[in-house]
Amino acid sequence: MNHPPVVEWTEADQPRSARWRSENGAPPPRRIVIADDRTKADDAYKLACEGTALLWRGDFHNARQLLTAMARRIDRRPRKKPPADVTQAFHVHRAAQNHRARILGMLLVPLDATLAVPLHRAPDVREACLRAYGPVEAVRGEASGATEGSDPTTTLVSLRELLALIGANEWRKKGVEIPALGGDRIHPHYGVFSPARGEYVDLVAEAPLPSEELAFDIGTGTGVLASVLARRGVRRVVATDQDPRALACARENTERLGVAGQVEIIEADLFPAGRAPLVVCNPPWVPAKPTSPVEHAVYDPGNRMLYGFLNGLADHLTPDGEGWLILSDLAEHLGLRPHAVLLDAFAEAGLTVLGRLDITPRHPRARDTSDPLHVARAAEVTSLWRLGLAEGTASDPR
Repeated sequence: MNHPPVVEWTEADQPRSARWRSENGAPPPRRIVIADDRTKADDAYKLACEGTALLWRGDFHNARQLLTAMARRIDRRPRKKPPADVTQAFHVHRAAQNHRARILGMLLVPLDATLAVPLHRAPDVREACLRAYGPVEAVRGEASGATEGSDPTTTLVSLRELLALIGANEWRKKGVEIPALGGDRIHPHYGVFSPARGEYVDLVAEAPLPSEELAFDIGTGTGVLASVLARRGVRRVVATDQDPRALACARENTERLGVAGQVEIIEADLFPAGRAPLVVCNPPWVPAKPTSPVEHAVYDPGNRMLYGFLNGLADHLTPDGEGWLILSDLAEHLGLRPHAVLLDAFAEAGLTVLGRLDITPRHPRARDTSDPLHVARAAEVTSLWRLGLAEGTASDPR
């Protein structure tokens, strides 16, 4: 039996312990002190920087104010001029983001057995937690690391993570309007990349279909591209993902949009069995290490999914079919993947470029001159590469 991590601290001169949960994979804090409405922001910030977590026992709204005050102290630290080299600037920016997340993640709140926050003026977070975490079973007293005074029904989480869960649940209820679906909405689940930045969806809605018989949607996420293809008249779409949250999200969205009869959603690492005249993939765009679940849709270490799609496409494409690769060139502008490397990957996979559709980003960050990566973001273009089998590429009909 795998036991969840246990955190320990002293409170009112008594040893205490509880379960630890972190969606970002942060390790349990080694030291915890109690904080409440009397705790000063300067003291909290200093403790967090030293690696000491603060377990909040005061008013919930005051905890949010303290978190904001800690963030201000991070932001007002003297900033070094960004490196002239854009690749180095990217790594410095990521390191700063990770540092910020680590410091702010040190403010903790408890969740009881019902996934409620037992603090004064705390909002009802049970739905948000249940949707993100799933049912929480009480850990038995013999759980690894349990001590006298432990509470197997209590879990400690960072307030920052809890607020993210609350925000994600609001987006799930509200949904994201998709023009390519006639204004209908996609409802993203926690940990599944939201199609709020929708230009890549527009590309799939506009590209000429090579066939309306069958399409594969590789890494479907929310199911937005599979739904667009179905609405465009593709009679059968097989959508794959290996993330349970994404699979549940895609099934819910296709049901809501009325295309579940056309879209089959299956668990698979990249491709389903067989071949299709259209195979679509929108892999993560930046070859870097993700630090949270939702970042897996943006960061692809070593271009694993990109190369996996390209290298497997010939074995899953009909002879006259097309593979649609939807990819931003942000990694090129950041110096993380030269354009020539992408073209070489096409050739090595036995693929040829049949055409390309481009679109520029519409999101506000592309116009934010204060962003340390503004030069790269301002030059970004998202492309739909229409790929076919190169002449002489073997096509095993099995």
